[in-house]
This record gives sequence, C-alpha cells and structure tokens, in this order.
Amino acid sequence: MEYGLFGLIVLILDIYAIYQTLTSSASTLAKIVWTLAILILPVLGFIAWLLFGPRGGKTAHV
Repeated sequence: MEYGLFGLIVLILDIYAIYQTLTSSASTLAKIVWTLAILILPVLGFIAWLLFGPRGGKTAHV
C-alpha cells in the first residue's frame, strides 16, 4: 500500500510540473525537453525541474 500512495503522490507532482512547464514563458523546445524528462524519469525529472526548470508565467529580473 505504501508504494501505491507514493506512486499517486509522484503522479500528482509530475502533472503539476508538466502544467507549470507548459504554461511558462520558456521556448517550445525547452517545454518539450522538460516535459519528456518528467515523463521518462518521473522522480528524477521532477527534482531536476524543481531545481532548474522554467517557472510558470514568472520572469526573474536580476
């Protein structure tokens, strides 16, 4: 049962990450690459997106 709950949490987080990626202002190629990374490597792809991925609709001004 623990693995089923873990899988559900991973699925929800991956759907959130894909939605945020697709609604971000990143280029189309970046969106495709991030989406594929999240789909192919659900846990590692989500962690990489969390650390390095595009953010939805927010632009950083440095």
